Amino acid sequence: MVTVPVVAVGRASLAFVGEMGAMLIFLLLGMRHMCSSTKQLQRVLRQVHVIGAGSFFLIALIGLFTGMVLGLQGYYTLTRYGSVGMLGSAVALTLIRELGPVLTAIMVTGRAGSAMAAEIGVMRISDQIDALEVMDINPYAYLVSPRITACLFVFPLLTAVFNVVGILGGYLTGVQLLGVNQGVYFYSIESSVVFADVAGTFIKSVFFALTVVTVCCYKGFFANLRQDGMGPAAVGNATTSAVVLSCVLLLLVDYVITSVLL
Repeated sequence: MVTVPVVAVGRASLAFVGEMGAMLIFLLLGMRHMCSSTKQLQRVLRQVHVIGAGSFFLIALIGLFTGMVLGLQGYYTLTRYGSVGMLGSAVALTLIRELGPVLTAIMVTGRAGSAMAAEIGVMRISDQIDALEVMDINPYAYLVSPRITACLFVFPLLTAVFNVVGILGGYLTGVQLLGVNQGVYFYSIESSVVFADVAGTFIKSVFFALTVVTVCCYKGFFANLRQDGMGPAAVGNATTSAVVLSCVLLLLVDYVITSVLL
């Protein structure tokens, strides 16, 4: 009886590792067809519009308020130590190194990632993916590859937007509202942010893009194999599972990349 919990944990761990391996193979199959034909460009542009342009306002809004909160909290924290002049540095480095890529990826997951899983899941349970195979159209090339390419292009751009707007949000709070010197604010940013910080945020955004698009497309693609529901219920559960697993893996990948970059 004592070994029952151990067996359960072992089975869950093996199932998780097996699913991660299946997702890796799924990603490789999708990347294999990224440049398979000239028709891919039109599909990629459509996904760029859906994922990128559709998320722009949300990312800008979240970035603005995140920067404003960081400016407010940073000001009252640094005041205790007489280091208000470092407010710009604190806001910029927090956004660029950590919050920018992570919050961007989570917001895109909630908005566009869930839509990917639901759309592909509906196509699976309505036999549209099977119809593609009957018509000799590779479903990985038609459904997965354009989304991978679009995410690799869109995530770094949205992360850059988030960072810039967030720094401006910190400026509005720190300089315009609380009276920090404008020149000191921007000088501290210029003197503290180096190329490695900017490169790190884009490296994270690329890995986050691969994580989100792989999980969301995989969950929708194999929604028919779920054991917790059938039909519309399977699509709903697959979408929920895709968002939750994506957010967990994003934080895991973020920790690993941060450990390597530091």
